[in-house]
Amino acid sequence: MTVITVRDVPDEVRDELAARAARSGRSMQEFLRAHLIELTARPSADDALALVRERARTYPRLTWSELAAELAADQR
Repeated sequence: MTVITVRDVPDEVRDELAARAARSGRSMQEFLRAHLIELTARPSADDALALVRERARTYPRLTWSELAAELAADQR
């Protein structure tokens, strides 16, 4: 298992993290580990936007009337 060290964290940030960890009933290590795992489980905003843009390139182009017809067909 890898050890990560974060330096130069402002005292008020450290204090808030410690308070949140305590309120959740976990140590700061457990609290931060859970949040780091959660953070990496979903794409960043930039990655998500890039994925949407890439997918949009392959979608068929529809006119407004074609789109309305598709939506109406889905509601049936």
